Amino acid sequence: MRKLRIYLDASVISFLYADDAPEKRDITIDFFETRLGHCDVAISDVVLVEIGRTREEERRRKLTEAVVRYRLVPVALRREEADEVNDLAELYVREGVIPPAKRDDAVHVAICSVLEFDVLLSWNFQHMANVKKQIRINTLNQTQGYLKPLLLLTPLEMMDDESQSE
Repeated sequence: MRKLRIYLDASVISFLYADDAPEKRDITIDFFETRLGHCDVAISDVVLVEIGRTREEERRRKLTEAVVRYRLVPVALRREEADEVNDLAELYVREGVIPPAKRDDAVHVAICSVLEFDVLLSWNFQHMANVKKQIRINTLNQTQGYLKPLLLLTPLEMMDDESQSE
């Protein structure tokens, strides 16, 4: 059976250290410790840039170390794929699916769509991990010829899914 291809946005890595949200932190840690190895997981250079913008130095160091510890490798985009990702991200913004101020989120979704990931994993309920966004993104993707549906899920939903199959 093929492993799920999962893309992690920066929020998932960040919640490894979210002491102010212990339930989400614990779910995230559990996902990393028990489920990560059962999936093909990737991040992007955008995730690394977002981590680099973390203001608190100690937190930024921890997030960077987590990327290394969990062997989270950025996807390599060929030039034509990078152009396609940028065009699709711009379309998400232009069509109002993702707000202009959240263009990085549009890039995350576009990477997943262009490279045909199964799941975009995020704790960002407002701009990504919600059913309304998922429907709008998949509908727009279909009009552009991206026919593989993209699931926008949280680590909790992945844990539920995995635990049901065991």
